[in-house]
Amino acid sequence: MRPVSALRVASWVVLLVMLGACATAPKGPSVDQVRADVARRIPADVADRQGWATDIAVALRAQRIPANPENICSVLAVLEQESGYVADPVVPNLARVSRAELERRAKAKHIPLFALNAALKLPSSDGRSYADRLAVVRTERELSEVYEDLVGRVPLGKRLFENWNPVQTGGPMQVSIPFAEENARDYPYEVQGSIRREVFTRRGGMYFGIAHLLGYQTPYVRKVHRFADYNAGWYASRNAAFQNAVAVATGRKLALDGDLLNPGAPLDEPGETEAALRQLAGQLGMDARAIRRSLGQGNRLGFSDSALFRQVYAIAESRAGKPLPREMLPGIRLESPKITRELSTAWFANRVYDRYRRCLAR
Repeated sequence: MRPVSALRVASWVVLLVMLGACATAPKGPSVDQVRADVARRIPADVADRQGWATDIAVALRAQRIPANPENICSVLAVLEQESGYVADPVVPNLARVSRAELERRAKAKHIPLFALNAALKLPSSDGRSYADRLAVVRTERELSEVYEDLVGRVPLGKRLFENWNPVQTGGPMQVSIPFAEENARDYPYEVQGSIRREVFTRRGGMYFGIAHLLGYQTPYVRKVHRFADYNAGWYASRNAAFQNAVAVATGRKLALDGDLLNPGAPLDEPGETEAALRQLAGQLGMDARAIRRSLGQGNRLGFSDSALFRQVYAIAESRAGKPLPREMLPGIRLESPKITRELSTAWFANRVYDRYRRCLAR
């Protein structure tokens, strides 16, 4: 047997290292390639297209979300609908709405109006009074900063707002701040101040908005139902369809809003969907605790494969004499001080879906 040369051994080692690197390297296009594709799909009149494209490309890469046209256009459609490519969008009449909310909360806490007015006349951290700052707030970021300042510097502010900030969504994709705070473990940037403040930046708003939109698997056939979930909560479209099946199976009229449980409700105070299911307990072979335990999985993909889900559909489809949908747009009316006309989750989802299709055609 011929001896193996040192050169050949070294060559094998290099080859093995290269193969190992290839096996562990992230697959798919580079950040630069994704950025170019995203920028191409952003409308030409948007300011700093490359900046938006960079933040989107980095967020997709960091979360290992495929940068295919469908995902890119989903992000751009929600972004365009929520803020029109503005990192910290202006909210009409925010100063008036925020002052009214302050007075409402003070009344609920039995704090006299004169005491609230006195507290708001105190100087804030930037030298202006809180009343002066509230009178000119235009964005949710500005309003959130006033509330944080109040809690930190004014005793009455702590009593009014400790552990409570009325600004619960923000940024270019209007993402939930509690969602961002719960999903910040792998955030790829150095946090400036807090995750709440990061949400109001372009990079943070896009990262957490993309996580909320694309960071979970769905059973859906059409993208419009994912867009509805973005507005109403994960799996709201699947759960609304399940509520429809419960209504058919029981003959009871139910709100098809995707909310399967009343959070924190005692076992003897079930919500309307849970109460309807208890009507089927004998057919389901499940008691009240088992039904509640299964409904508690309603924010997960696996609920679609649960015994409760399958049995309810079997009963409902037998009664209806036809297959029933597994996904429906939730029937939710949107209510917020920021909303000045009658809107719904279905309206939101269809508007985003139209933008999504136009993006794919670009």
